[in-house]
Amino acid sequence: MINFIKNFRKNESGAVTVDWVVLTAAIVALGGAAYTAISGGASQLTSNTAQMMSDATVTDGNTTN
Repeated sequence: MINFIKNFRKNESGAVTVDWVVLTAAIVALGGAAYTAISGGASQLTSNTAQMMSDATVTDGNTTN
């Protein structure tokens, strides 16, 4: 039983998997944070663009005075 415990402690075959899982979780968290930061600005930009387009005056260029 003691040998089993010693061998178990020395075995690192799953360590790479844990590293990749932690790295992937960090990337997903950073993506979520970036989305949260960008979404508010993008929504405001869309609103401003819609307002500007609705306020614009369009002419056909064939008006005579």
